[in-house]
Amino acid sequence: MLILAKILLGPVLLAQGKWLRKTALRLPEAAGPRLGVEAPAGILDEGGAPLKLLVVGDSSAAGVGVEHQEQALALPLARHLAARSGRTVTWQLVAQSGVNSLEALDLLAQHEIGPATVLVVALGTNDVTSQMPPRRYVANLKLLAERLMSQSGVEHIVFTGLPPLHTLPAAPQPLRWYLGRYARKLDSALRAWIAEDPALRYCSLQWALPHEMAIDKFHPGHGQYAQWAKMAAEIIEAGCMRPPAAY
Repeated sequence: MLILAKILLGPVLLAQGKWLRKTALRLPEAAGPRLGVEAPAGILDEGGAPLKLLVVGDSSAAGVGVEHQEQALALPLARHLAARSGRTVTWQLVAQSGVNSLEALDLLAQHEIGPATVLVVALGTNDVTSQMPPRRYVANLKLLAERLMSQSGVEHIVFTGLPPLHTLPAAPQPLRWYLGRYARKLDSALRAWIAEDPALRYCSLQWALPHEMAIDKFHPGHGQYAQWAKMAAEIIEAGCMRPPAAY
């Protein structure tokens, strides 16, 4: 159905896509550190090894839509994990606006990636806009996961699902409808792959509401980032974390 819609609506979708790129409000990535250490209650613990967190992604992972990393995803997530586990959490963020799943592989090659136990990935919206085929999208994510498991020792991975682009306020119809349907195709392929591997977890973004978005009507707002970080922490705690060793 999407192929037929693309053929029939092609000229309209192309024109609306060009209009959206031309008129969209461009917000900067969130300021602040992209790596650090978070301790429970502000005090370095001495029990057990620290939890090592790596967050990789696009503009949403980079915090576009809020002013500082303290309001974005990676830093609040590290703080949640430190508070929940009672362990020190070391964290690193590798993210850049505009990258899709293929370009994220090149982005990783440009950074020195430290050791990591848990990986959180936020990629997909730019795969929708670049029309990445679902099979290729999953293959790119699989390669990214394998690379980081080998390079950094990643043991557990949480993939963020596609946002509900069918409600995207910035996009006119029928472009909004088409982006939403394509996002669902990628999300479905992602969830099918995750279901096959016990080391993988899925974090849905389908709860995100359009009126809570940032002022560009495209990226998450403060409340959405807060909810996302909390949900990711709960998923990591339930399926990935282990209690610190007793001494």
